[in-house]
Amino acid sequence: MENYYTYIIESLTSFRWYFGHTNDIERRLTEHNSGQNKATKNKGPWKLIFLKQFDGKLEANRFEIKLKKLRNKKYIRNEYSEYFLDVSYSGHSAARLSRPD
Repeated sequence: MENYYTYIIESLTSFRWYFGHTNDIERRLTEHNSGQNKATKNKGPWKLIFLKQFDGKLEANRFEIKLKKLRNKKYIRNEYSEYFLDVSYSGHSAARLSRPD
């Protein structure tokens, strides 16, 4: 099976979040920052703040949908803190990226 990722990127200008899933996170971030995605075009630059790995596309897609339904940044930060990258954003420090055993 191919690895897929659910990710969150944050706009460095508006601090809005965008949720997505992909099998190539570097390519996808480049697409967001170069205006190739309608939803994120002219709203960047975008920074990767969250990354969770899955064994397949279906699982990554389901988790993306779950995160979108939560709609509460603080809850997502607290509930899934182990998947946030070690960066500061929106005045908050995120936890380091790790994958539980």
